[in-house]
Amino acid sequence: MRIMREAEEKGKKAAGHVGLRQTSRPHRYTRTLLALVLTAAMLAVLAGCGKAAADPKQGGAAKLKLKIADISTNSIFRVAKSKGIFDKHGIDAELVSFATPAEGVNSLFIKQVDVAFGADFPLLNAVSKGDYSIFASSGTATDLSASEWKLFVRKDIKSAADLKGKKLSFSRGTFVPYLWDVYLGQNGVKLSEVKLIGQGGFDEAYVALKKGEIDGAWVYGAVLNEKFGALAEAHELTDMSKTPVRLGNGLIAPTELLKANKAGFVNFLKAIDEASAYAQAHQEETADIMYKEVKQPKEATLKDLPKNPWKIGFTDKAYNGYKEQKKYMVDNAIIEKDFDLKSKLYLDILREAFPDRVIEVK
Repeated sequence: MRIMREAEEKGKKAAGHVGLRQTSRPHRYTRTLLALVLTAAMLAVLAGCGKAAADPKQGGAAKLKLKIADISTNSIFRVAKSKGIFDKHGIDAELVSFATPAEGVNSLFIKQVDVAFGADFPLLNAVSKGDYSIFASSGTATDLSASEWKLFVRKDIKSAADLKGKKLSFSRGTFVPYLWDVYLGQNGVKLSEVKLIGQGGFDEAYVALKKGEIDGAWVYGAVLNEKFGALAEAHELTDMSKTPVRLGNGLIAPTELLKANKAGFVNFLKAIDEASAYAQAHQEETADIMYKEVKQPKEATLKDLPKNPWKIGFTDKAYNGYKEQKKYMVDNAIIEKDFDLKSKLYLDILREAFPDRVIEVK
């Protein structure tokens, strides 16, 4: 016992001499443990994306958990979620909001979402860079929808010819540079004769147009058209329906996820198609939902809805739109390496959900 007490006393003295070193070890262990816990938590969150799980409310039937990229002016996913349409079709949906659809598509790269929608340009950019597939189109490439894309310019600009030498806005990662190229070319102005200014979104373009930092911007939707139209410094020059450009929207997801959850994505397509029909048949209620969830003015939703009904499918028009856009992107080195478009379409899911709405791609 005496030997043990002496050893204990020696231990205490030794501890006093190495003070900081002795007490720092528990802190180091704590930090290491905390880092491991946080890493495990992040992996658990990622593991929850795009997974099928049993749902007791549906008698144990598997539900597909999906994080879906969305924007504040799109009513389809919000109606599907708030009216229980996703639940009805076995989809456990989480909506993740972005400023533009292109940002949502880009978020696929970092696994922030499982599925996104967007125009031809960001979708083609995504499939050219990774193992992603376009699996349906929204069917919104119409003249009526195109008329909602308005070109606002500074007051002193009276025609397209006046845009030569001007600073023109585009949202990064979107099709707008292509639209500028087509519109200017129609009117005898080369793209090289203007300066394109990349911006983060419409709000940035609004401030820049107001201050005179840019001379023109394409914007979309009732809310933005009204906002830009109220600028004392600007006026509407034209709209996209007066060009040959028609903006198709498509749905995209990782190819592996689509193939591993084919039945779930069939139900996903059925859900959003049903939600679109519901939104068109119940426009006042849809406007209430949009105001409640994202504070979009009801009158704006009521103006937008009739011009943008989604009808899930994949037509010759949609396919030709992708082909033309891809050619432009490859020719202008926006896509660095060409690829086989057909290999980036996974239409088996759509063919099972709506067999009469999908073409045979040749």
